[in-house]
Amino acid sequence: MRLRQLIGEVALDSSLSRLGCRFATAVALLYGAPLSVGRIERHDGMIVLHGLPKWAFKRGGVCIGRVYLTDTNVSSRVLRHELRHVRQWERYGMLFPVLYFLAGSNPLKNRFEIEAGLADGNYVRTGGGRRKAS
Repeated sequence: MRLRQLIGEVALDSSLSRLGCRFATAVALLYGAPLSVGRIERHDGMIVLHGLPKWAFKRGGVCIGRVYLTDTNVSSRVLRHELRHVRQWERYGMLFPVLYFLAGSNPLKNRFEIEAGLADGNYVRTGGGRRKAS
């Protein structure tokens, strides 16, 4: 139990996790900025890159570090949802993509999407499945 606590202190909400978030932010900017044909703006410490092609992300957009990559999916509710993902990146750092993958691709069961707010993320049920509305 002590080892688990020590790992948590070093890896979660730590300078190491924040360094991972900064690294992910740099990667996202290097990836997204050249693809963006829209505005680049700041929103409560998050960088929002508009106008990316649909193939550049899944669903309505993706948050990597402090960067939200999207085409036009920028309602106030969606931005609130993505800001919660920024907080998750800060808490988990580079562990976040691994933990997110392990949580599964179904957003209605993925603990990180639930924590970020399914309604704000615009997740809806459709007749035979689930999708993220644009």
